[in-house]
Amino acid sequence: MPPFTNKATLSYNDTVIDSNTINGELLEVLSATKTAVMDTYVAKDDVTYVISIINTGPLPFTGLTITDNLGRYMFGLIPLFPLTYTPLSVRYYVNGTLQSAPGVVAGPPLVISNITVPAGGNATIIYEVKANQYAPLGVGDSIENTATISGGGLSSDVIATETIYTEDSASLAISKSICPLTVTENGQITYTFIIENFGNTAALAGDNVVLTDTFNPILSALTVDFNGAPWSELTNYTYDPLSGDFATIAGQITVPAATYTQDPIVGNWIVTPGVSVLTVTGTV
Repeated sequence: MPPFTNKATLSYNDTVIDSNTINGELLEVLSATKTAVMDTYVAKDDVTYVISIINTGPLPFTGLTITDNLGRYMFGLIPLFPLTYTPLSVRYYVNGTLQSAPGVVAGPPLVISNITVPAGGNATIIYEVKANQYAPLGVGDSIENTATISGGGLSSDVIATETIYTEDSASLAISKSICPLTVTENGQITYTFIIENFGNTAALAGDNVVLTDTFNPILSALTVDFNGAPWSELTNYTYDPLSGDFATIAGQITVPAATYTQDPIVGNWIVTPGVSVLTVTGTV
């Protein structure tokens, strides 16, 4: 809190005189910190925040209100909120003892009311939010989240801020299809494996991605392609024609990173996954 100055004025008849100027300092006795349990996030991730409020003064603070801006940022003239409060997730402790649930308005912004911090004591508020469609997901992106504590006799608001960052990694999913669905004995079938990467970082050789499958019925005379290029047995994959066990060799599969675009009208992020395709054709 900055120092303050003050002086008085005395007027009588047509005379005005000033008193001396006094200097003072108002010491804040309430402080707060905000911490995310995990400081990274991915799309649709759950994020847990902990707000710790400490009162070093001789009197309690009652009727405090916490206003959480849920990561608010401006998209042109539109305010966007990349975090969504998880209903019924607030836990409120005073000096380590769980209290009855405080008042909660989900918002945005999120408002938590009726908080008390005892003299010489502390209060802890824990709650969960979810990264929603407005959460940026690119490499190096982040969400800055601010909680403002007001009311309860405070001379000025107490502000606590926490920043979480995107988890820069690959996030893979796989699907498998067969063609044709019906095949005659001694006919050919093709398995197609589509590997999608929803993460903001490519899956590279060093990530040692391995795909395994056991073909039933067992296939013979295999031909294998990856992203349209032919693969060779023992160089790119292994296959046991007696058991039908198929496995790619570690590091042969790579998948590009997803791309992210923000809708120019409403501001939600659109994820286009990176894709790699593996095809295996054989004779039944």
